[in-house]
Amino acid sequence: MAVAEVQMTHSAGALEIMPTTPEQHLAYLDSLSGRARGEQVSFLQLPSWSAVKEGWRAEWIGWFDGTGRQRAAAQVLYRQLPGTRRYFAYIPEGPVLDWADPALTDVLQLLLEHLRAAGAFAVRMGPPLAYRRWSAATLKAAVGPGRRVGDVLPDVVEPVGSAVADRLRAAGWRRCGEVGGAGDAQPRHLFELPLAGRSTDDLWSGCNQEWRRNIKKAQTAGVETYLGTAEDLPAFYDLLQVTERRDGFRLGRSLPYFQRQHRELNAEENGRMRLYLARHDGEVLAAHTMIVAGRRAWYQTGASADHRREVRPSNALQWRLIRDAHSLGATVYDMRGVPDTLDPAERSFGLMRWKLGTGGEVAETLGEWELPLQGAVNRTLHRAMQAYLSRR
Repeated sequence: MAVAEVQMTHSAGALEIMPTTPEQHLAYLDSLSGRARGEQVSFLQLPSWSAVKEGWRAEWIGWFDGTGRQRAAAQVLYRQLPGTRRYFAYIPEGPVLDWADPALTDVLQLLLEHLRAAGAFAVRMGPPLAYRRWSAATLKAAVGPGRRVGDVLPDVVEPVGSAVADRLRAAGWRRCGEVGGAGDAQPRHLFELPLAGRSTDDLWSGCNQEWRRNIKKAQTAGVETYLGTAEDLPAFYDLLQVTERRDGFRLGRSLPYFQRQHRELNAEENGRMRLYLARHDGEVLAAHTMIVAGRRAWYQTGASADHRREVRPSNALQWRLIRDAHSLGATVYDMRGVPDTLDPAERSFGLMRWKLGTGGEVAETLGEWELPLQGAVNRTLHRAMQAYLSRR
């Protein structure tokens, strides 16, 4: 793949995209962790995450100004289209840049020129921005037959998110899942628990009465929560299979996948991926994973047994994760995706109800956006890929 040497004029001088090493990319992300912008850096932009993804090849690029200062970064994952020398480029929850920059369109154009020179026929990206937010109280009050999150007036409309959506549409980007086509690869509705400026007592009082009662039940029953190791991953995976059968979903992840994830993320930084387990009378009844990077912590995957649910191991485990995320300095505990339903009759509402009990908020992100790169062949390849994905 060729490396593009493209430039643009920026308020800080000429910007140029140049390849960086994984170490340089990680150092740039780490430099943001002390600033508010560091809250927007996703673990999906970590070099270690690219090592988890089989079938994709990673490239790390940076935007540099005329003084050599790095202004933005992206981890780009390339997947080759079978039978061709062309690639689909994917930037999960990125790029990492100033989305409020008045020159945003030009900054992204620089990216498109680089990707085109690298052999990409289309690009998908996920701006790490919230668009609308609803508090737990607002959504609880709106629960009812046929109701969805989007039907409810949000508590907050994020101005930058709204503006970026308008600018992307004007530049020809299409939001995934709109007007047909494949939907997002990452959850569009996230459940976030703010931690900044709050004590553990504040977090406790923020939980609803049912959550507090269930945590106390677990404590009274003698449920023990502890931090596991890679040796505990098989127990976690066994419980995950139980959970998938019970709740009617399929992640499609193997035990080696989670073992690779645990190995690669913790090799990058010790404690980056954490496995927590809840034990009662010597038996592991629940297991959850958490990822920590910068000023954010993510609850990634949860699993629990079918029996002895009355001792509430999952509530006890979540309370442990929340407290540990808080003690590690995270300003946001991201519980990842929730369905957009507020209808109690729908099976998936149970997950929404469970997370609402922590007192956090639902954030609708901008979602993922796609654009075929310039040229008739690229547009044809993109249409063919979309048709294939829509039939899966």
